[in-house]
Amino acid sequence: MTQPLGSAERPLRVAMIGSGPAGFYAAEHLFKKGDLRVEVDMFDRLPTPFGLVRFGVAPDHQKIKSVTRVFDRIAQNERFRFFGNVEIGRDITLDELKQHYHQICFATGAQTDRRMEIPGEDLPRSHAATEFVAWFNGHPDYRDCEFDLSAERVAVVGVGNVAVDVARILCRTPEELVRTDIADHALEALRESKVREVYMLGRRGPAQAAFTNPEVRELGELEGADIRVPLDEAELDALSLKEVASSDDDTLRKKVEIIQDFAKRERAGKPRLLTLRFLVSPTELVAGEDGGVRLMRLVRNALVDEGGRLGCRATAHSEDLPVDLVFRSVGYRGVPIDGLPFHERWGLIPNDQGRVMDPERASPVRGMYVSGWIKRGPTGVIGTNKKDGAETAAAMLEDVAAGAVLAPSLPEGSALEALVRERQPSLITYGDWTRLDEVECSRGAERGRPRVKIVSRAEVSEVLKGS
Repeated sequence: MTQPLGSAERPLRVAMIGSGPAGFYAAEHLFKKGDLRVEVDMFDRLPTPFGLVRFGVAPDHQKIKSVTRVFDRIAQNERFRFFGNVEIGRDITLDELKQHYHQICFATGAQTDRRMEIPGEDLPRSHAATEFVAWFNGHPDYRDCEFDLSAERVAVVGVGNVAVDVARILCRTPEELVRTDIADHALEALRESKVREVYMLGRRGPAQAAFTNPEVRELGELEGADIRVPLDEAELDALSLKEVASSDDDTLRKKVEIIQDFAKRERAGKPRLLTLRFLVSPTELVAGEDGGVRLMRLVRNALVDEGGRLGCRATAHSEDLPVDLVFRSVGYRGVPIDGLPFHERWGLIPNDQGRVMDPERASPVRGMYVSGWIKRGPTGVIGTNKKDGAETAAAMLEDVAAGAVLAPSLPEGSALEALVRERQPSLITYGDWTRLDEVECSRGAERGRPRVKIVSRAEVSEVLKGS
């Protein structure tokens, strides 16, 4: 007699692709189903877990990174396994995963940046903000990136939290950075930085800026940088005034207040200046004699009502802003996954409450799920993924009850592990990560830092061989 799915004899086998917050929170919710035995195998193409928390959260935000303690408790579940350094599509295919699991959930995030689509965007010294963030956070794929920090004037295009992180790190003093877990190669490069002026550029007004209040408030507390906001750009136009007045969101009013307070500040004589600009958009990057960026052309915008949402249109007023280095942070998008539908315009996998949907048939793709940014787009903060992951896990459990799952021919966990070890002998287990974590923290303690990151796959292998 066949045992029911989710019993001790026939556990529900789940593959979780991606080891960031979205994946861990979904796994946590699955484990909470006490009357169901669930086994979760988590895969990540990188050697270390935690995704966005390790490689996206800025190094000077250690409190936010403490959420990894929650993920560590989830990983201690005896029914959890981590397969790091294993890439789906390279080391094991989606079709092969279907032979081993009843359900597969993708929590792969929004891995690429959106472009500005302006002339000169690909000039030397013009970069995606995501590349810079990954570089200073010690992402192994970005270890060898180069950013010309001999530049004195930098423009960060965008006013979301990622843009704020880039601007803030550029404005931090070496003494501030050394107290963080910033990657050593970035710390050394930033020690020699010649950056003196940083501009953050928003295409709409202060009330529409995407950054959160704690993030923007922190920009006014930097040890080595004054903050400036042009008075005329801090003032709200009629449409923004109406939006704020009709909103019951106190945080929105507080955000405007913070920005307008910045506009009233006098310079304190700090060595760097951070300027927040609003209602401006870049229209072109212009090269200097060396072929790299030397000038950004800007157009002044005016807000317009776009069916209840405030958009912007270009005016006849333009200006030239001399800058030597540009980081674009104008949005992020997911990448397609072989074998699954993809919404090209939205940059995510079409889904209904986490169930992957076949757009042609308007029906769920059996056994396939998404969680996090690949599901909803790049919105929210880390905590947003808790509710998001719970919603996806609830859909997965409903489908188990309805019998709408895959029928793997090799559901035993040992069969999957044998296949992965054959394909990727350098796979990283959670036990391996625990040893790497101990080494990083130990090295950090010796230098008065939270940790010293291991930032290359080669060093990961060396440390594990020697520990």
